[in-house]
Amino acid sequence: MNKSSLFGQEEAFVLRNGVAMPKLGFGVWKVADGEETIAAVSHALEAGYRSIDTASVYGNERGVGQAIASSGIAREDIFITTKVYNDQQGYEETLVAFEQSCEKLGVEQVDLYLIHWAVTGKYKETWRALEHLYKEGKAKAIGVCNFQIHHLEDILQDCEVVPMVNQVELHPMLTQQPLREYCDKHGIQMEAWSPLMQGNLQLPLLQQLADKYNKTAAQIVLRWDIQHGIITIPKSTTPARIQENRQIFDFELSAEDMARIDALNENHRYGGSPDRENW
Repeated sequence: MNKSSLFGQEEAFVLRNGVAMPKLGFGVWKVADGEETIAAVSHALEAGYRSIDTASVYGNERGVGQAIASSGIAREDIFITTKVYNDQQGYEETLVAFEQSCEKLGVEQVDLYLIHWAVTGKYKETWRALEHLYKEGKAKAIGVCNFQIHHLEDILQDCEVVPMVNQVELHPMLTQQPLREYCDKHGIQMEAWSPLMQGNLQLPLLQQLADKYNKTAAQIVLRWDIQHGIITIPKSTTPARIQENRQIFDFELSAEDMARIDALNENHRYGGSPDRENW
């Protein structure tokens, strides 16, 4: 399979079931529904992004769908990810949530459907619903978000379909090496949310490397992701930054510099803990 031909110039990783997923996507967390989402997604599509990541809890699926519909780009050329949230989990509840997401997005099928968090006592039934949606062809691929090794081990005990993606908080301060090794062993594609550490890029090494490669600190981090085989989904509502974040395919970090970034790890989270119980 030609990994790059499916999304224009966008290179893609191929998931365990043969579906190609762009290495670089556009996230819309905390982007207001309506005009702000429509404008941001439209700018991203114009800049060449072909993967959009949303979620039911973001409240902006309708805006994402409107931007895609008005883009003039064929539906099959855009990779859409959305997620079932915690208060929607359970078998029947998830099937209902999926249809609601599709209605808002204006589509009959999504490219990737994810469990947003591992809600104790519910995520296995939720996964069973995702397997059903996958077998019915309503989701081209299915996966999870924020699953730790113990969650994945629990799913793998009796699942019929192995998760194809695990989207987690991942960045130079939280490299997730043990989880990455586990997912690699089981053919689960890693994906990074908050790759730019919610804007906390003021690390001397990142600026040093930005100067060295004539890039920005954000571009250094995003390039580090894809060279590690990690899909990354930066978010911005600023057209210049949306464009800038995509300009990461024209350079390569050296092995030494990759290792120096790896060494920044402090297991520091800017987002919530995957093992919290206060759902």
